[in-house]
Amino acid sequence: MQQPIPDRRSFVFLLRVLRGQAQVDFLPSAPAGLVFTVALCAAGWEYGVYGLCGTALGTATAQTLGVARDRVTTGLEGFNSCLVAVGFAAFLGADHLSTALLAAGGCVVVTVLTGAVGALLRPWRLPTLTLPYCLTASAMTIAAPGFTHAWHHGAGLAALARPAAGRTALTWTDLWHAFFANVAQIFFMPQWYVGALFLLGIFVADRRLGALACLGSAVGIVASWLLGAPATQIADGGMGYNAVLVTMALGGVFLATGGWSLAYAVTGAAAATILTSAAAALFAPSGGHTFTWPFVLTTLAFLVAVPAFPRLRKAGAPDLVPAERATPPAAAA
Repeated sequence: MQQPIPDRRSFVFLLRVLRGQAQVDFLPSAPAGLVFTVALCAAGWEYGVYGLCGTALGTATAQTLGVARDRVTTGLEGFNSCLVAVGFAAFLGADHLSTALLAAGGCVVVTVLTGAVGALLRPWRLPTLTLPYCLTASAMTIAAPGFTHAWHHGAGLAALARPAAGRTALTWTDLWHAFFANVAQIFFMPQWYVGALFLLGIFVADRRLGALACLGSAVGIVASWLLGAPATQIADGGMGYNAVLVTMALGGVFLATGGWSLAYAVTGAAAATILTSAAAALFAPSGGHTFTWPFVLTTLAFLVAVPAFPRLRKAGAPDLVPAERATPPAAAA
């Protein structure tokens, strides 16, 4: 008896969902998305479920609303909803029905916001990045303590910004934990082994971006240590994850990889590390959650500035011919 052929549409949709997860780190790769799912499950099976379901819901919403097929196919309509779902689970508690319902609603809303932000940034040819997710997640953390059916942590998290305290000297354990945790904290996870799995997923898809992620993690560690950040905040990845994203974005995703773009990316990564502390102080009344605001603000600012610097070139743009080597049009004729 002939075995039934699996529904091809379901398989195609699964590939889009996995690519959506991988797009959190700029990767349109289903294998990387599969590794990312394993990484989330290593932190807690519920996070793996929230990540997959959130990405699927965002992708399905985009398809239903008729978003351009290439965006859906490459996962660009899934990564913000993935972060929203996992973020809601991490901050509201994954084992509550209200969290699941709010996460589902958030995934639909963030898909709409993705369209709105894209329309606003399109005249400047700027990417949406994780701005839709930041808007949704910040609204959630600010509003949630005001609703007894959504908030399950007793007292609110409001606090005033305080000067840093605690040891600043880094041990060897702090260093290698931070190196991997910086990658894991992109998905709110502080475990070093989860970060190692995420980094493996990046290398599976693109070794160049894997190397940039490593560089960004190192820059985040060095910058926060030089500025005297508490060792515990460095070790759990809270100070360096934005630097990882900025380095990948400016070093090889939106700008062509080269010496000048790498220097530009490292500068941006250091700036994002400083901005992480500033954002934590700004959001202290709502619990101090910075999400990826430092990455978004730094990357957009640095991309807007690119036309002012002839030594930088956007990814995919043709190489510029130096003036002294250019052939005059008349001579070429």
